[in-house]
Amino acid sequence: MTAPSERGAAVGRRIGIGLMYGLWKPRVLGAWRVPAIGPAILAVNHAHNLDGPMLMGTAPRPVHFLIKQEAFVGPLGRFLEGIGQLKVDRTSADRTAITHALSVLENGGLLGIFPEGTRGEGDFASLRAGLAYFAVRSGAPIVPVAVLGSAESRGRLIQGLPPLRSRVDVVFGDAFEAGDGSGRRTRAVLDDATVRIQERLAGHLKNARRLTGR
Repeated sequence: MTAPSERGAAVGRRIGIGLMYGLWKPRVLGAWRVPAIGPAILAVNHAHNLDGPMLMGTAPRPVHFLIKQEAFVGPLGRFLEGIGQLKVDRTSADRTAITHALSVLENGGLLGIFPEGTRGEGDFASLRAGLAYFAVRSGAPIVPVAVLGSAESRGRLIQGLPPLRSRVDVVFGDAFEAGDGSGRRTRAVLDDATVRIQERLAGHLKNARRLTGR
């Protein structure tokens, strides 16, 4: 796998804008909270396969998402690589994915992560340690993101997707630092960071639901 393409991610963002705004009605709140320049990590809840493409089309900057390697099959896999997305093997410590994710941050880009690891309730109830590692290792701030409405109901034309032209809310929260300021990356530091991250993400999701009424 080649290094993630910044130009490809920019193309992916343009495609995402066209598809997401053409097929649904995204309501984006707080996009100004994403740093205009420099590295940042978007930590996104994950209740539906649409969540990643929705972020690609609504985030104010191009995003490189860590995506399970099972999605990189055939034409779709080549497309995902072409738009700068990162393949990750979730069954092991994928050194290639880790290196490429850190390179995105070192180059001042946006890294997108579903910290729950897989699709679930989308409530941040179970976090993997990868998000804490990337945040502490890179020093990049985390921006919590809540996608609400993607899994509420199914469309009649395409059963696996929300009804066409339905509203999907994307709420960006305040950026925060995950580390303790020491620069250390011990297991205890990462465990503490994971707890802090989970509290912040759960709090953002609660606020986002109250704000949107969902």
